[in-house]
Amino acid sequence: MSHHDRNPFVGSWTYRSLLNDPDGSKAFNDLEFGEGTIVIEDGPPELLTGTIGGPGWSLALHGSRGYGSPAQVRFQGKGLVGGAEWIYDYIGWLVPVWPNSTATLQRPAIVGSVVRTIPHPASGGGVSPAGVVASFYAVKVD
Repeated sequence: MSHHDRNPFVGSWTYRSLLNDPDGSKAFNDLEFGEGTIVIEDGPPELLTGTIGGPGWSLALHGSRGYGSPAQVRFQGKGLVGGAEWIYDYIGWLVPVWPNSTATLQRPAIVGSVVRTIPHPASGGGVSPAGVVASFYAVKVD
């Protein structure tokens, strides 16, 4: 049995995050915080390494995995994007298998929270400030 067989986090995940805005009248598209692909590498069961990124950006991931109920990931993404350092911290939990669902109807998913750890230049000008918190989910691709 390889690490991949035992480790439910290893693989590619489609990542999306939304701002935690309580204004229910705000358009769904205006809540977008980020999107990309998370790739979690095979390795020791307690260690999490990999990448998160999309077109024009990529952050190296480093953190831990825990196998409680539900299983947890805690990691930091760090890298240079357009010459500026980006650091984000993530915590998430693997959604347990629902007894009344099936492997066809329920995709593995991680749900959690992300915080921008340091400020960085915003894509439209200005600064994206540190401390902004969003909610995320990631759906396993493979």
